[in-house]
Amino acid sequence: MFIGREKELQSLQELYDQKGFSMMVIYGRRRIGKSTLITEFIRGKKAIFYASTKVGKERNLELFTKQVLSVLAPELMNVSFSSLEDVFDFITNKLSDEKAVLVIDELPYWAEKDTALLSVLQKYIDVEWKDKNLFVILCGSALSFMENKVLSEKSPLFGRRDAQIRLEAFNYKESALFVPAYSWEEKAICYGITGGVAKYLALIRPEATLEENIKRLFFRTDGYLYDETRNLLTQEFSDISLVNTIIEQIASGANSLNLISEKVNESASTVLYSLEKLMEVGLIEKKSCITEEKNRKKSQYVLKDHMFRFWYEFIPKATSIIEMGHGDLYFEKIVAPQLHAYMGSIFEEMCRYYTLEHGIYGDFGNFITRVGTWWGTENLKTENGDKYRQATDIDVVAISDIDKTAVIGECKFKNEKIGKEIYETLVRRGSLISGKYRIVKYLLFSLSGYTAWFDGVQDEQLCMLTLEDLYR
Repeated sequence: MFIGREKELQSLQELYDQKGFSMMVIYGRRRIGKSTLITEFIRGKKAIFYASTKVGKERNLELFTKQVLSVLAPELMNVSFSSLEDVFDFITNKLSDEKAVLVIDELPYWAEKDTALLSVLQKYIDVEWKDKNLFVILCGSALSFMENKVLSEKSPLFGRRDAQIRLEAFNYKESALFVPAYSWEEKAICYGITGGVAKYLALIRPEATLEENIKRLFFRTDGYLYDETRNLLTQEFSDISLVNTIIEQIASGANSLNLISEKVNESASTVLYSLEKLMEVGLIEKKSCITEEKNRKKSQYVLKDHMFRFWYEFIPKATSIIEMGHGDLYFEKIVAPQLHAYMGSIFEEMCRYYTLEHGIYGDFGNFITRVGTWWGTENLKTENGDKYRQATDIDVVAISDIDKTAVIGECKFKNEKIGKEIYETLVRRGSLISGKYRIVKYLLFSLSGYTAWFDGVQDEQLCMLTLEDLYR
C-alpha cells in the first residue's frame, strides 16, 4: 500500500498535465522512497522507467535499450543500438500526442561512467523534444552529484528543469500511518527508530508488536537494520573507518569540530571534510543556538538520522551477544528500560515540529517563522544564598521575527507526570531570552500527563499538551 507523498504526487501530476515537454529532478538520500514515489506516479501511464546501475557505459546503454523497446516496440526486443543518440532518436520517432514519461532513476550511476550523458540529454531537450509531449524525470541518491552536476548553473541541464523535489523523510505524523493500530507511544517510538525513512517504516510489520519488530530488525544477525549503517556508509564512502569513528564520537556526545578531531586523532581539516560529506548525505546536521545562529561557538554537530542514532546507541555494545543469538535477551534487559531516555531528544524534535506547524497558523497568538533550541548558562543561588552558574537549555524555542515574540517549551517523554518544578523552571529559563524576544506562550509536552498541582493554575500563557495532542 502506498502511503503519503500527496504534495509530491500533485507536483508531478501538474507537470504531467502540461502540454509539451517538461522535466522534473527528484533527489534525496538512499531508502527515502524516491523510486516508490515515481512508480506510484507512473502507474497507468505510458512510461519508460530505467534504473541505472554501476555497470559501465555500454551495459547501461544495453539495459536502457531493452527497457525502451519493452514499452515502445516489444516486437523489436532483439534490436540493439550503437549509441545513446540512436536510442533517443528511436524514442523521438515513437512519441505521439499521447503523453509519455521517461524516467532515468539513479542517474549518477550512469552519468559517472558516461561523461557525455548529460550533454546528450541537453541536446535532445533543446532540439528534439522541446515541442514533444514528453515528461522527463531524472532521479538520484547521490546528493552532491544531483546538486552540482544536474541542478547547478555549471550543469549542461541547467535551466531545463521545470521543478525539483528533494525528497525528505516522513514526519512523525506521516510515519504513524504505517502502524495505524499502534498506541501513540508506540507510533512515536517507531518514528524514533526509523527517522521516518520510507524503507525502514515499510519493514515494520503492523500485525507484530513493537518489541517483536525491533528485535527482528536490529537484534538478529539476519535483521535488515543490523548491518544497515555499514551498508549505507560503504555505498557513500570509499573508506568508512574514519566516518564510522566520527559518527561514534558524535553519538557519544562529542559535538564540536575541535573535540571530534581530538577524539579521532585527526586534523580539523580532515574531520571537517568528512563532516561535510556526512551532512551532504543527510546523516548528521549542524545545529545552532536559535538566538545566536551566527555565533560559530554556539553550534554543534548531531546525528540527524534517527536509525543511526538508535543503532550507535545500542548495537555496538551488543554485537557479541547478538551474534550468539541472544539479541532478544539484550533488548529486554538493556534496551527496553532505556527506550524512554533514548526518545527524549526525538520527542523534543517532534514537539518543535508541532510548534512550528501550529505556529504558522497563529495558534499561539503570533506568526512563528522559525523554531529551534537554545542553550547557554544561567545564574542561580543555593538555599544559603551562594551564587553559582550552570549550563542550561530550552527544548523548544519558536520565534516570530515579525513582532519579536517567542514561544518556549519543555518536553518530557517519561513515565512520570510533569509537575510544578518543571513549569517554574521553564518560566525562569524564559528570562534568559526575554531580553531579545517577548514570550507569549509557555508550552509543556508530556508523555504521561500532569500532576494535580496544575488544577489550580490559571495562566493564559500556559499550554499543556500530551503525546496524543501531537497526533491530532
